[in-house]
Amino acid sequence: MVIVNLHQFPTPATGRLIAFTTPQNYAIRLSRLIHLNGWTPLSCPTVTVDPTPATISALQNFLLPPNFPIRHFSALAFTSRTGIAAFSEALAGIDAHPLAPIGELLTISALGKDSELLDSHFIGRLCENPRRIRVLVPQVATPSGLVAALGLGSGRKVLCPVPAVIGLREPPVVPKLLADLERRGWEAVRVDAYETRWRSGVAELVEKMGEECGVDAIFFTSTAEVEGLLKSLAEVGLDWGRVRKMCPRMVAAAHGPVTAAGAEKLGVGIDVVSSRFDSFQGLVEALQYRWN
Repeated sequence: MVIVNLHQFPTPATGRLIAFTTPQNYAIRLSRLIHLNGWTPLSCPTVTVDPTPATISALQNFLLPPNFPIRHFSALAFTSRTGIAAFSEALAGIDAHPLAPIGELLTISALGKDSELLDSHFIGRLCENPRRIRVLVPQVATPSGLVAALGLGSGRKVLCPVPAVIGLREPPVVPKLLADLERRGWEAVRVDAYETRWRSGVAELVEKMGEECGVDAIFFTSTAEVEGLLKSLAEVGLDWGRVRKMCPRMVAAAHGPVTAAGAEKLGVGIDVVSSRFDSFQGLVEALQYRWN
């Protein structure tokens, strides 16, 4: 596994085919970065991540009168853009501001570029007094970095909008986050804000792999994607070992150390992971460095 953190790179080679298993919600952003580096993107989503009426309702249970339970929380901890988007959708479906203009400061934490969604519109829907809200972006864009940035809980409550994993094993990321928060003295409350589901079908990817190994690299941005790929490969009688024999030169790249560790536990060896994982750009730079 190669870990890099570089900012200056030569002009990349063109014509390389980069497959990625990212959900469609994120595919446009990653496709654009791949294209800007002179490569050809191949989107092969193996999971879907979407809020549902049930998850939106679960979020609104914390936002509605007469009790407005969110008022008893000191922090909100987001681990994904989808969680923030689902929370925004829940806010849009209610009339009142869940937070009163005067009261304890609410800290809202998000990772890396996800924090861009915590804009004035989001904060304005939550409370008419923006000074009641503090946006916290950890220096290290991982769940453990988030826990460290929040500091000691001292018995306070933190709401964690996280995914309900359907049809796949839940990766250890969320259970570890909750356990780490509890160890730091927080009362961590989990709410399923959206669903992560397996998405069947990797026909185009398998076809490209069979064409004299036409795939130069494959990107994984979550452990669930890796398991989803393995499940889809099994449908067509393949496993990761066979794929590596078909494509010995294909580079497997993971977005951050958490995804890399999860992939390794599932038997998928990772060749490249960037130490700059606050955005997909770090993953592209890591692959670019390997090839140059």
